[in-house]
Amino acid sequence: MYRTNTCGELRISDVSKQVTLAGWVQTVRKFGAITFVDLRDRYGITQLLFGEELNKQLEENPLGREFVMQATGTVQERTNKNPQLPTGDIEIIITSFKILNKSAVPPFTIQDETDGGDDLRMKYRFLDLRRNAVKKNLELRYAVNRAARNYLHNKGFMDIETPFLIKSTPEGARDFVVPSRMNPGQFYALPQSPQTFKQLLMVSGYDRYYQIVKCFRDEDLRADRQPEFTQIDCEMAFVEQEDILAMFEGMVKSIFKEVKGIDYTEAVQRMSWEDAMWQYGNDKPDIRFGMSLLNLKKPSSVYINKQDNAALINGADFKVFDEAETVLAIAVPGCSEYSRKQTDELTEWVKRPQIGMKGLVFIKVNTDGTYKSSVDKFYSEERLKAIADAAGAQSGDLVLILAGNEERTRKAISELRLEMGKRLGLRKDNEFKLLWVLDFPLFEYDEEGNRWVARHHPFTSPKPSDIETMISNNPVISNAAEYLKHPYANIKANAYDMVLNGNEIGGGSIRIYQRELQEKMFEALGMDKEEQLHKFGFLLGAFEYGAPPHGGIAFGFDRLCAILGGSESIRDFIAFPKNNSGRDVMLDAPATIDEKQFEELQIKLDLK
Repeated sequence: MYRTNTCGELRISDVSKQVTLAGWVQTVRKFGAITFVDLRDRYGITQLLFGEELNKQLEENPLGREFVMQATGTVQERTNKNPQLPTGDIEIIITSFKILNKSAVPPFTIQDETDGGDDLRMKYRFLDLRRNAVKKNLELRYAVNRAARNYLHNKGFMDIETPFLIKSTPEGARDFVVPSRMNPGQFYALPQSPQTFKQLLMVSGYDRYYQIVKCFRDEDLRADRQPEFTQIDCEMAFVEQEDILAMFEGMVKSIFKEVKGIDYTEAVQRMSWEDAMWQYGNDKPDIRFGMSLLNLKKPSSVYINKQDNAALINGADFKVFDEAETVLAIAVPGCSEYSRKQTDELTEWVKRPQIGMKGLVFIKVNTDGTYKSSVDKFYSEERLKAIADAAGAQSGDLVLILAGNEERTRKAISELRLEMGKRLGLRKDNEFKLLWVLDFPLFEYDEEGNRWVARHHPFTSPKPSDIETMISNNPVISNAAEYLKHPYANIKANAYDMVLNGNEIGGGSIRIYQRELQEKMFEALGMDKEEQLHKFGFLLGAFEYGAPPHGGIAFGFDRLCAILGGSESIRDFIAFPKNNSGRDVMLDAPATIDEKQFEELQIKLDLK
C-alpha cells in the first residue's frame, strides 16, 4: 500500500508507531545535516525529519515543491511543537522514502496566501484546488449537500433524476442548445430548471421529490452567476403554502445546525413583497440591520400604495426634489460627524455608473440639537427636523436622500443602504438572518411589448382569492397608459422567496394544476392555442389525468454555500468554475469544432 495513514491523522498518542505517508511536498527546510519536509495531502500536513544518512540521498535527488512522495518512518514527539497544526505535536523520523513523481515549478505559490491572480489560478485550477482555502470551501459544499440530503431523506423525499437533453421552451433566460445528429436541423436544450419534469412527477404520484441538480442559463455573468449552476430542487403534492414554508425552514435550519453548528431557533420573519419594496427598496432585503426607507413622494408604481410624505418637501422651490419622480431617504446611525470629504466621497459613490445618480442630499442631526444640510438654503431647520424625524433619525445620525427616476432611485437607495451597512460593520459574515418574502405580483407589465409577463414563471398559481379574477377577465391591455387599472395588475402570486442576509437563496410557488387555469395563464402571456400545444402540450395533457395540487421550491445551492462560507462569489465554491466571460480557461472552452463534426450534424457555420 502507498500509505498507512493520512497527513492529517497522527497525534501524540501515535508516538513510536511505524507509519507510511504519501502526499505532496509543501516545503523543504535544510538545517546542516538534517532536512525537514512538510508533506501535505487532503487531510493535513505532517512534518518529516530526514537524518544525516537520508539527507545525503536528498542531496543526490533533491525534493522540490509539489513533488509526490512516499515516506516511511517512526512517529516521535516534536521538540519544537507547532500549535497551529493538528499534527503539530509529532513528526516522522524517516527511514526510507520514494519520489513517486516530480513536479514542474508551480506557476503560483500553493498556500492560503498565494501570489497567483484570479486568471492564473483559473487556468491552473487543478493546482489551485490543492490550496487549503479552496479545499475548505469544497468541504463546506459537501457538508451542505450531505445535510440537505439527510434532511430530505428523513422527510420521505425521493431523489429522482430528470433529463438534461430536453425541448427548448424559452421563458426567461436564453437556453443553451445542443444539435441532434440523429435528427438533422433539430436541437435539444439544456434545462434552466427541472420545472416541468418535477410537476409531471407529482402527476405520476411521487409526492415528495428532490434533486441536487445542474441547471443551465445562457445569460450575462456576475459574482453570483455561472452558466451552469446547482439547485436543491424540491416538489411536494397535496400541500399548501404553509406546508412548503414549514418544510424548508426546517431544511435550512438543519443545514445551519449540521454545517455551522448554529441552532437557529427563532421564527423566520415574513414580509410581503410590497412591504419589502416600500421599506427596503428591493425584494430581498438584508434585515440584519435597520435603515428602512422614507419615501418623500408617493410613487406611481402598482406595488406601492402607502402614505404620501410629499408635504415634508413641497413648496421649497428646490427643483431637484420638485421635478423628481421619487425622493427616498435613509437615516444612517452615528454618522452626523462625517466631514465634507466623507460626504463628498458618498456623493461620488452614488454617481458611479453602476449606481447612476446625479447627486446626494444629506441632513446631519447634530448631537447639540442642530441640523445641518446640503440643502439648508431651501429648507428651514424646522423642516429639516421634520424630514429627519420622519426618517427615524436620532441624535448623531446622518440622513441621506436620493431623488430621480423611480426605478433607478429605488435601486440606488437600496444599494446605498447596503453600502452604509457594510461600512458600519452591520453586515457580519458570522450572523445569519432568514426572511420569507410573500405575496408577489403574479404579472409584470412589459411596456415595449404592451403585454403581461410572468414575474416568476408561467406555472405559478395565483392566490386562491385571485383565481376567479384571472379566469373571468380578458388579459388584453387596450390602453397601455391605463395598465395599472387592469384587474391583472393586482393579482398576487401564490409564491414565496427565502432570503438570507440580503440574498435570495430559494424561491418557489404553489403550481397551477388545472388545465383551464394553465391555458388562461399562457393566454395572458400572449400564447395562442397553437403555441401552447407546441411548447407545453405534454403538460396540459398530463393535467387531464388526475393532477394533484402541488408546489415546490428551488434553492441556489452554490449561493447558499457561498453565504455560509462568508464569500460574495459562488465561484469560490465550485470546483471548476467559468470566468466572467463564461469561459473555462483551464480547458479553453468553449472552442471550435472540426469540419467533420459540422458535416455529421448537417450544420453550416455562418459568422457575420
